[in-house]
Amino acid sequence: MTTDEWRRPGPTPEQRRLDFYAGLAATALALLSLTLARSTGTFLLGPPPSGLEQVLWTVAVPLPLIWRRRFPAATALVVSAAFIGSQVRAVPEWQLSQWALFAAIYTLGAWGQDRRLARRLRIGVITAMFVWFGIAYLTSYDAITEETFADAIGPVPPLLAAIVTGLLVNALFFGFTYFFGETAWIAARRQHEVAEQAERLRRSQAEAREHAVVGERVRIARELHDVVAHHVSVMGVQASACRRVFDRDPAKARSALASIEESARTAVDELRRMLGVLRSPDGDTAAQPAGIDQVPAVLDRARDAGLRATLGVYGDPAPLPESVSQAAYRVVQEAVTNVVKHATGATLLDVRIRYLRQEMEVEVTDDGRPTRPANADGLGLIGMRERVTAHGGELEVGQRTGGGWRVRVRLPLRQTAEIPS
Repeated sequence: MTTDEWRRPGPTPEQRRLDFYAGLAATALALLSLTLARSTGTFLLGPPPSGLEQVLWTVAVPLPLIWRRRFPAATALVVSAAFIGSQVRAVPEWQLSQWALFAAIYTLGAWGQDRRLARRLRIGVITAMFVWFGIAYLTSYDAITEETFADAIGPVPPLLAAIVTGLLVNALFFGFTYFFGETAWIAARRQHEVAEQAERLRRSQAEAREHAVVGERVRIARELHDVVAHHVSVMGVQASACRRVFDRDPAKARSALASIEESARTAVDELRRMLGVLRSPDGDTAAQPAGIDQVPAVLDRARDAGLRATLGVYGDPAPLPESVSQAAYRVVQEAVTNVVKHATGATLLDVRIRYLRQEMEVEVTDDGRPTRPANADGLGLIGMRERVTAHGGELEVGQRTGGGWRVRVRLPLRQTAEIPS
């Protein structure tokens, strides 16, 4: 929005009340000034009109100020016309009327909605005042006698000095009136821009807070799914096996119950660790986060669920950033959970971790059949995809050619550049 396009909001009810009382006060002061001028008998503009006409002209100049901020253009025109009319009729009160004129011009500059019109009107009014100033000197030229400047002693001709003095004083007053009116409007516009910027900042902060809340909810949902789903799935399989062998093989039933108990404790421990991370202001706790080195424990729980699980590590294990290690661990955990929950007839689970030159690869395969089509919008796949994408990796999920299911993840390993000695 350009300077000329902005429109200043109208005055508030409080400002309108202030203008009303200020206009009445200015009118009362102008009437007092008229009374004092008539009492001194100094009629500088010539013989005055009747007392009633003097009162009417004196009231007509400052009274429109009660509408100065509501109708600044009309107020400036009425006040300037009334001022010239009172001067033409030689009304002895001109001091307060002159200040009322300055106030009207200032208000037009500060509150005029149409900036182009406000500038033209102010320039027009000021020009009209100087034209009237010249006409007043010309019409009073015949009344000037040698006795008028009898005490003049300066080097400048008296009449010329009087004209120049009047021009300088009026130019100073009208110039400052124009300048401060324009400055007030610019200040109001800048205040409006600051308020808009503050509002935009407030909305931006609110959106950032909402995004942060949504992100935190997604994080909590992902962590809960990773922690709870895996252990509960294993516990469900073990409980089912315990129910089937409870009567005919109590030893296996007790073993399954022990595995259920161990899975429950592990789930509670991980939940406590996760909640500790969420409560911590900096997202860090003393508890050791899950990492790639804990994959064997996941496979132990898979074996407890009846699967033949194998783990192969290829290449030279490289130190991993904590976040990458945790992401790889969660992918393995989620893939194993899916095998336990959804793979019908699965007997073999194979996990392979490969440390390559610039990336690590994690692959989880099984020999089962999925009980239902893969859901790309499932929380498990979404969680894996988010974790892998966050580290610039790639995720492949699908059926193997020879049967079974494969989950493969590639995570880049950023090499630390050596500092030359």
